[in-house]
Amino acid sequence: MVKLEKYKETELVEMMHRAGIRPSAQRIAVFSVIANDRCHPSAEEVFSILFERFPSLSRTTVYNSLHALSEAGLIRELEIEAGNMRYDLAPQPRHSHFICRECGKIFDMKMPAAIENETSEGFEIEDIDVYYRGLCPDCHKSNKQ
Repeated sequence: MVKLEKYKETELVEMMHRAGIRPSAQRIAVFSVIANDRCHPSAEEVFSILFERFPSLSRTTVYNSLHALSEAGLIRELEIEAGNMRYDLAPQPRHSHFICRECGKIFDMKMPAAIENETSEGFEIEDIDVYYRGLCPDCHKSNKQ
């Protein structure tokens, strides 16, 4: 599994400033959920996580914030499951993802060395997505019992 780094609010604000995004309390909160929780949330999950803290938060604000952060290259859109967009922090080393077919959790995993070191003749590779599916250790353990 990939080591998780926690980002302070001041670091997130600085990243937003460098990307040309005006940091509002809601945008910072949306960015923080994705950068620090690493749960690869959907827009609806981001809304649910933040609604208690921001009762006046609208889904439109969440979607607009996700769009702005994505356009600025601070977060990535992942379509691990067809038709279900999820979000991940962009400025981090390349990594792959594992989705558990039992609990639905998504985990960051190291990129396979053969892919990480892939070179291309004449092609400019901008992004590589590798997804694994199966059972996470907890679900695998509970299925054996």
